[in-house]
Amino acid sequence: MSAMLGARLDLASFLLSPSPSPSPSPPSSTLRVRPSLSPAAAAGGARFHAPRAAAAATAVSVKPVEVAPLSADRTAVRLGIASKGRMSDLTRDLLKSCQLTVIQSNPRQYIADIPQMPNLEVWLQRPTDIVRKLCSGDLDLGIVGYDIISEIGQGNDDLVIIHDALDFGHCHLSLAVPKEGIFQNINTLEELVNMPQWTEERPMRVVTGFGYVGAKFLKEKGFKHVSFLSGDGALESYPAMGMADVIVDLVSSGMTLRENNLKEIEGGVILESQAALVASRKSLHRREGALEISHEMLERLEAHLTASGKIMVTANMRGNSAEEVAERVLSQPSLCGLQGPTISPVYCSLDGNVAVDYYAINIVVPQKSLYKSIQQLRSIGGSGVLVSKLTYIFNEETPRWRRLLSELGI
Repeated sequence: MSAMLGARLDLASFLLSPSPSPSPSPPSSTLRVRPSLSPAAAAGGARFHAPRAAAAATAVSVKPVEVAPLSADRTAVRLGIASKGRMSDLTRDLLKSCQLTVIQSNPRQYIADIPQMPNLEVWLQRPTDIVRKLCSGDLDLGIVGYDIISEIGQGNDDLVIIHDALDFGHCHLSLAVPKEGIFQNINTLEELVNMPQWTEERPMRVVTGFGYVGAKFLKEKGFKHVSFLSGDGALESYPAMGMADVIVDLVSSGMTLRENNLKEIEGGVILESQAALVASRKSLHRREGALEISHEMLERLEAHLTASGKIMVTANMRGNSAEEVAERVLSQPSLCGLQGPTISPVYCSLDGNVAVDYYAINIVVPQKSLYKSIQQLRSIGGSGVLVSKLTYIFNEETPRWRRLLSELGI
């Protein structure tokens, strides 16, 4: 097998159970990983041997080290974000929009800080390593795609999603098949499952970088004869080269699939993904300051994302009372605002006396509905319309925070 395939995963029943205890011959029902040999090693009949020096090494007695409590091994709370690429740029942009600018004094170092949070260290890592280090306790918080959390975390109970929709990094993990050949009339997952071609001797070959999530999905959907090939990139080429039947990969627009003569099928979307704020459950319980920093970050993120795409419209309107003006405003479907319009009197001097002839209306509307909202304001007597961009909308305590406390048992 070519070395570029990485590891081949043969799944007799591809059960995703915890690793079994070591035994001389693993049971056939478990997931087996067979590393591919390089061409040179295969030609020479190479076998893997332990270095002889290791056998002759002097035995060393190691005294067990006492594990310090989580809160005592370091004082700073650690946040992991992507170190480079579009994910890094969008993460930094979002944090900056929340007045949490990431300052990296040395671009060659992997540590940065956020001045507004002096007890927070920002560590620049690969997305996969962010999840691994959350699981190991080396990071406390992370911003990473839900697809990576699902694949690398593998259902780890210590991972807690604080915010599941940071509104960037949108994509979905999907199964795709060739448009032609034996798949020409295959348009649904059910049709794919029932194809007679798949047998124990000739399983359906799936190439993916999401072996855990992909295998779990296919098992739940009733696939019985499947083998997995691990691939890191350009997965669309595998079916055309005859190396795989099906791919499981991340899809954004779907253009790359179409250009490589592949198609998604109905029922083949495995998960929807976007950036999420995730934490270590142990850290939130035991790391001093982790819960407080999580709360502040969540509040800032929620307020900014709630305000995103909304604008404040202010207008003056003649009326005999605030109630009369409110009735006119609420008669228009685009002028209902968050809870309703805010209406206040506009005082002016009339013949030496203070009088109220106009009322000021403040209302929040979606930015995409701006022109329609202005037309409706004019139709009921509004004038002097001002438009202001919103940065934050702080509501009552966010439901996500209440859910987090409930999940933590606090």
